[in-house]
Amino acid sequence: MKLVILAGGFGTRLAERTDLVPKPMVEIGGRPMLWHIMKMFACQGFNEFIVALGYKGDYIKEFFLNYRSLQSDLTIDLGSGEVELHPNSVPDDWTVTLVDTGADVMTGGRIRRLRPYVGDETFMMTYGDGIADIDLKKLVEFHKQKAVKATLTAVHPKAHYGELDLENDLVAHFMEKPNFRTSWINGGFMVLEPSVIDLIAGDSTVFEREPLETLSQNRELAAYKHPGFWQCMDTLRDVRYLNSLWDSDSAPWRIW
Repeated sequence: MKLVILAGGFGTRLAERTDLVPKPMVEIGGRPMLWHIMKMFACQGFNEFIVALGYKGDYIKEFFLNYRSLQSDLTIDLGSGEVELHPNSVPDDWTVTLVDTGADVMTGGRIRRLRPYVGDETFMMTYGDGIADIDLKKLVEFHKQKAVKATLTAVHPKAHYGELDLENDLVAHFMEKPNFRTSWINGGFMVLEPSVIDLIAGDSTVFEREPLETLSQNRELAAYKHPGFWQCMDTLRDVRYLNSLWDSDSAPWRIW
């Protein structure tokens, strides 16, 4: 099953980093967030990727064009220009299709432009700025069982600040950065039938609005509840938090 990754947005809330590179190329543990997402999928048996490029997409192209040489030991003959890759490094067995979907195209428009590459089979879709410890095979099985056109992953957002439980002006309980266990949000990690693309009118369509709202009204949108780890990389605070998890060897998404 193919995975579509939307990686073309401007990432304006993370301008400290995205002025230099596209948001999915912001590094966590020395590797781009995009790599972490793809590694998470590949380790669960999904290794065919279609990446929708936009803002600073050339950086992503250059990363994958040079990926094998950067991951391997090599010998370079400076006279002839020949490069020998040594077999001591096992490259990732991925197929990566990189498609320029335009700098100003909305999320729905990007998916629509990928239709020739998606084909006529069920596919997965996610964003290039979110990571989780989700069981992807269970997500796909859930989608099949529900027999709907689309399934999204519902997650609990994590607070940026500690929560105080007050009783008579005294702090009865303090919880550092709790999860909001009573609310669910769309965490991405979707499974989609190709017919969903027919609901996208054009480049200006925001996928999370008209298409998903129509599916919801028609009872064709299921929600796979994931109570485990999920984190979006929206701000510099998020980048630091994800790096702290990685550096302390406690990154929940690291299953390799």
